[in-house]
Amino acid sequence: MYREQIKVLDCTVRDGGLINDHYFDDDFVRQVYKAISASGVDYMEIGYRCSKSIMSPDQFGKWKFCDEDEIKRAIEGIETRTKLSVMVDVGRVEKEDILPCKDSVVDMIRVATYVKDIDKAIELANEATAKGYETTINIMAISKALDNELDEALDQIERETKVLAVYIVDSFGALYSENVTYLVNKYKKYLKTKEVGIHGHNNQQLAYANTIQGIIDGCNYVDGTVFGIGRAAGNCPMELLIGFLKNPKFDLRPILDVITKEFLPLRQKIEWGYLIPYAITGMFNEHPRTAMALRKSEKKDNYLEFYESMSPAELD
Repeated sequence: MYREQIKVLDCTVRDGGLINDHYFDDDFVRQVYKAISASGVDYMEIGYRCSKSIMSPDQFGKWKFCDEDEIKRAIEGIETRTKLSVMVDVGRVEKEDILPCKDSVVDMIRVATYVKDIDKAIELANEATAKGYETTINIMAISKALDNELDEALDQIERETKVLAVYIVDSFGALYSENVTYLVNKYKKYLKTKEVGIHGHNNQQLAYANTIQGIIDGCNYVDGTVFGIGRAAGNCPMELLIGFLKNPKFDLRPILDVITKEFLPLRQKIEWGYLIPYAITGMFNEHPRTAMALRKSEKKDNYLEFYESMSPAELD
């Protein structure tokens, strides 16, 4: 369980923002940052960096864009060794939106991509690396990736980038432990100079277990969120992850405190976590958007009808 080289990244505000269109207020973000910093977690991903010419500020909160001044305002005066990260999506950011690292409070840029867009992801990651950032490439919807395409993508990333890590992203919460082992071994086969990371979603109550499996198999970059907050079923709970790692540099107490003070009240306002519709989309290896729509409808608890709607031909 204890491996000194493991790096833990908290993506509470970034992934949690997918629930409420990134409309967290400054005090909430500040309290999360204080807790993550005090807990000794290595990185905190404070949101996305999107271009306002592509994504409208009228439709999303400030943590969709992570302007430097907004980040500085939220973290001002907090002493910490925790590094800050932002995520950039291929196709949603312009190169000029990435300042030189020396002019930014951000330390790491993580590039999110699908296998089909790996060329664009590499270009974006190399741009960020050249500007002085630590970088990763996060391959989303990995459970849908074709083997040959993933092989080519990993080989290309190894040859053409200097990213620190490449992530297995279980976007649909569809993976089981044997899938994780298979993917970690595949990543390690191609990535001789880079670490392997894992980012789990909890559709089938397996985000934590799959993260543990990834660690056992050699993942040294691991993601979690406070109280498992995240889109739909949420993510690997940070409090469980810290408890598992047994690294003396981590302190669980600030995480537990912020859960009581900030996340229990928030849970009364917005919904996340394991629910049957999200489990069903995970079983079918599908994006949870249909389950999310169901939860906003009058039929939100009609699980059988939803299950049958997912694959009527197979069930006839």
